[in-house]
Amino acid sequence: MIAIIGAGAFGTALAVALARDGRDVTLWARDVADMRATRASPRLVDVTIPQGVTITDRMADVAAARSVLLAVPAQTLRDVLTAHATTLNGKTLVACCKGIDLETLTGPVATISRTLPDAVGAILTGPSFAADIARGLPTALTLACGDEAVGHALQQSLSTGTLRLYRTTDTIGAELGGALKNVIAIACGVAIGAGLGDSARAALMTRGFAEMQRLAGALGADPQTLTGLSGLGDLALTCTSSLSRNYRHGLALGAGSDIDPALTVEGAATSRAVTRLGIARGIDLPVCAVVAGLTDREISVETALQTLLSRPLKEE
Repeated sequence: MIAIIGAGAFGTALAVALARDGRDVTLWARDVADMRATRASPRLVDVTIPQGVTITDRMADVAAARSVLLAVPAQTLRDVLTAHATTLNGKTLVACCKGIDLETLTGPVATISRTLPDAVGAILTGPSFAADIARGLPTALTLACGDEAVGHALQQSLSTGTLRLYRTTDTIGAELGGALKNVIAIACGVAIGAGLGDSARAALMTRGFAEMQRLAGALGADPQTLTGLSGLGDLALTCTSSLSRNYRHGLALGAGSDIDPALTVEGAATSRAVTRLGIARGIDLPVCAVVAGLTDREISVETALQTLLSRPLKEE
């Protein structure tokens, strides 16, 4: 049995995909009465939750699972781990979020290891939209786990006919790729929202990818990881599709439109965390720093663009 904590769009989509493939799945959330009654999620239009998914608000139902997927926002992951430490410690925990903790400046796998030292941490990341997974459209993701044997077992148990997982032991590279691509997606949204065009977006994607590689390398990641699904693949999807919440957030910033306060935008907090990491490590991350200033309303779009365009000319 596989348990999933978090019944948002992504957690529910994973539950649907796994159950459709014949797995027994327990989906946990605080308020599940409507979902249990209708077998539907307001975040996944026209998707029926299979009967193979047990929808529950009882943490005791999660205790029976050896592997638990944590489909919660990166900034709340530590609180969830702490609140349910008795149930979760000692299990295999797979983070399904993309971000850097603002307080500890750690990624999801490191957050799991620090908070619950007896748990085995892993991360599921890569180019994917919840709606595609729930509809059974082909999707490929990266599963990163430092324990190779556990990673192999997870790959077998979580892969389905339409959800293909590629395995790596480079958890640092996988979690940084997933986190930083959200920041770059905001920057690309700003460029398009401000009317700068596709050429500007391509330049931001390229220079943003260089920042991803720079930081990941400094933190001990394998540079090759960033060229895979969890880095370049996710970057390409998130920076070019209006289905991306981070990209849409950037579009609104660039156009001067209202921001939806209810929208979870992982890249906003991550931009601040990554900028702090860069300063601490002496790493130049100009795109990330500009996004942090924009999302905090400390600089205007015009100032952000001027900051990037006035950087010294140099060899690529």
